[in-house]
Amino acid sequence: MHKKLVTLAALALSAEALAQGLPPAPSQQGDAQEPPLCTDRPTKSNAACTVPAGAIQIETDLIAWTRTDAAGTRVDTIAYTNPTLKLGLGRHTDVQFNIAPYVETRVRTPDGAVERIGGAGDLVLRLKQRLTDPDAALQVGVIPFVKAPTAKRGVGNREWEGGVAVPVQYALPRGVTLTFGPEVDLLHDADGRGKHVQLVGTANIAKAVAPTVGVAAELWTAQNYDPAGTVRQYSADVAVTWLVRPRLQLDAGANFGLNRATPDAQAYLGLSTRF
Repeated sequence: MHKKLVTLAALALSAEALAQGLPPAPSQQGDAQEPPLCTDRPTKSNAACTVPAGAIQIETDLIAWTRTDAAGTRVDTIAYTNPTLKLGLGRHTDVQFNIAPYVETRVRTPDGAVERIGGAGDLVLRLKQRLTDPDAALQVGVIPFVKAPTAKRGVGNREWEGGVAVPVQYALPRGVTLTFGPEVDLLHDADGRGKHVQLVGTANIAKAVAPTVGVAAELWTAQNYDPAGTVRQYSADVAVTWLVRPRLQLDAGANFGLNRATPDAQAYLGLSTRF
């Protein structure tokens, strides 16, 4: 049971790293010769924008913590940085590589015993294609991705998995952006016999509250249709971004589980920069 809880916590943290994003506030402007910095973090939603052709962008948790309590057992998972490297391939296309150098999970059982497991996370490869004009009020993108099982068992599940996400954003007056994030994942069955579908959805509202500050609130769900039993997760998430310089953004956020199948709390600090 303890190993199962460790794996679930690590996978929940990995899923958060795969699917984050706070749409940039319209007033956050970069240099006149280049697009403003736009990121897929900090929340679980993705943005439709891509990295400019030839540019390199890094988006990372500086630290991320997740806690799950179940049947008297407490599971804490900490990622010590979790960088995503993005390379702009064209005006509407970029490629992304994500791996956490070290993830540690601590399991405290009702009798006070503590188990620890740690190691590098899984490697996630994503390709993002923006499908709409950058100046349009409605922005749509498509993000196919695959997870390579580079993490050891307990940190990951040692299986190839993947999916596709479709971020949809709409710019409203007064610096408000609505984002919806439907996603379909193909995951490995818990009994190891095959694959099954997981459906993910986000509804995000973000607002520029100052020329360099944005805030967001989000609802997230994942419906995991494993043959062993469907797992339904729900969370309410909040985040804030600060554009320190045109190419440097800091962020912070927290996610709160709304049912027993979802991690109780998650908190993180992050950074994004473009070269």
